[in-house]
Amino acid sequence: MEHASKRYLTPAELSARYGGRINPRTLANWRSAGQGPSYLKLGGAVVYPIAKVEEWEERNTVSGTGEYCGNP
Repeated sequence: MEHASKRYLTPAELSARYGGRINPRTLANWRSAGQGPSYLKLGGAVVYPIAKVEEWEERNTVSGTGEYCGNP
């Protein structure tokens, strides 16, 4: 699993963080649509800074379906 000093997740690792419920292909679609967590391209590889993933999760956390806007 995640090493404490790890700062970035690959799309596959981010998918695994969510138990495979968000497919890496969905993440690619979100990137092209400007949705989802912020990412970087390092040496041509897409990586997600863990801090940005956690910020995105916090912004998208709801306590009931009435709060859900439907946009990732």
